[in-house]
Amino acid sequence: RRDQQHYFMEVNTRVQVEHGITELITGIDSVKEQIRIAAGEKLSIKRQDKIPLKGHAMECRINAEDPAHDFIPCPGKIERFNVPGGPGIRVDTHAYAGYTVPPYYDSMIGKLMVLGRNRGEAISMMQRALEEFIIEPIKTTIPLHREIMKNPIFRRAQMYTDFIQRLLGEWTDKNTDKSAPKMLSR
Repeated sequence: RRDQQHYFMEVNTRVQVEHGITELITGIDSVKEQIRIAAGEKLSIKRQDKIPLKGHAMECRINAEDPAHDFIPCPGKIERFNVPGGPGIRVDTHAYAGYTVPPYYDSMIGKLMVLGRNRGEAISMMQRALEEFIIEPIKTTIPLHREIMKNPIFRRAQMYTDFIQRLLGEWTDKNTDKSAPKMLSR
């Protein structure tokens, strides 16, 4: 504004689900910083311009949902649970083999995050991590994320606001394998 007054449109005083991406790029544990502030301590970094930024990070939310059927929740018992790992891979989850995803709450099972030197490396790392991430027998969003990572439009960073809607619009009953959608490939 011209009068140099600043106004808040919204204030979220909780840690957002995407905080892990910020932590990967900055190396700063935002939850730890919030606890320090609550305990009356000062922030560990005094100035915004002193916050280090490195690489390219991305996140896939892994939900117990079936993308082939309007993302309907898919609760049930997880019998097989293999989490990817390695340098630059982070998985935040509460689930495990034997855990039952309840039908009453948010269907998120976890967040898979990667940190690469650049976007291309981050996409490659995410593809590998998604291949290693196994949650069975319930349906999850993992197969959809795998296809998104291979999609030429996504790889060129030319997405649009209805990317997923259009992508799923091509996922018809003619496809025999509902776990591997046919993707847009302009």
